[in-house]
Amino acid sequence: MRDADDLLGEEPSIGHNSDASYRVTASELRQFVERFERLEMEKKDIAEQQKEVLAEAKARGYDTKVMRKIVAERKRDKDDLSEEEAVLQMYREALGMR
Repeated sequence: MRDADDLLGEEPSIGHNSDASYRVTASELRQFVERFERLEMEKKDIAEQQKEVLAEAKARGYDTKVMRKIVAERKRDKDDLSEEEAVLQMYREALGMR
């Protein structure tokens, strides 16, 4: 069975389309793929570290569900968050929840 280098040649340019200005070599393509794979591994490592942080916080008595909400809120625009809280308060009052 032939591998990609056999199919593409040692360092040929392969055209993505008929536009001659868009050409890549097999080694350049391999570099992009390998960079992407490394980032995927890093993302997996970071997710594992986040789980560890939450497990540690939970062991110390913190509510991790609430912590996740706090993290999500901290990412949001302050004005959008204030507006949402105001509407939520209005709805609660309308339903007799406060």
